[in-house]
Amino acid sequence: MKILTALLLAAVCGQAAASELQSWDSSAPQHTASLKAPVRIINLWATWCAPCRKEMPAMSAWYRKQKKGSVDMVGIALDSRENIAQFLKQTPVSYPVWRYTGSDSRSLMKSFGNTVGGLPFTVVEAKKCDYKQTVFGEVTAEKLNQALAKVRAKCG
Repeated sequence: MKILTALLLAAVCGQAAASELQSWDSSAPQHTASLKAPVRIINLWATWCAPCRKEMPAMSAWYRKQKKGSVDMVGIALDSRENIAQFLKQTPVSYPVWRYTGSDSRSLMKSFGNTVGGLPFTVVEAKKCDYKQTVFGEVTAEKLNQALAKVRAKCG
């Protein structure tokens, strides 16, 4: 029964088994299916990635300006809990941060559409109409606005 439940959760999440995504600070299991807003933004990052570190304050400020309930945003770190804690102490963000705890980050990235394997990588998607816009490299408020506009135009 546990195996069936894990397989169903992985299918629902689409990206990673629920046990491989955790809140960075509490290790509570997380999954992308819990993001319920019409548009969800998933950013893959790591503390050792200079563009990732640079983009996070801008992403956080952008997220704070969004209408509550219209956009869900989460950062998924491919990093250790200690590194994440140290970084977020210096650079707090307004959106949840999860940690990938699995052993195949390359497959995780591919499951989100990142065929290159580079970071940072951001997905802006609307599950309602199964449309997504991806952004390779550093994200700015302007890039987020453009991606969000494309998703909303496509999905109504």
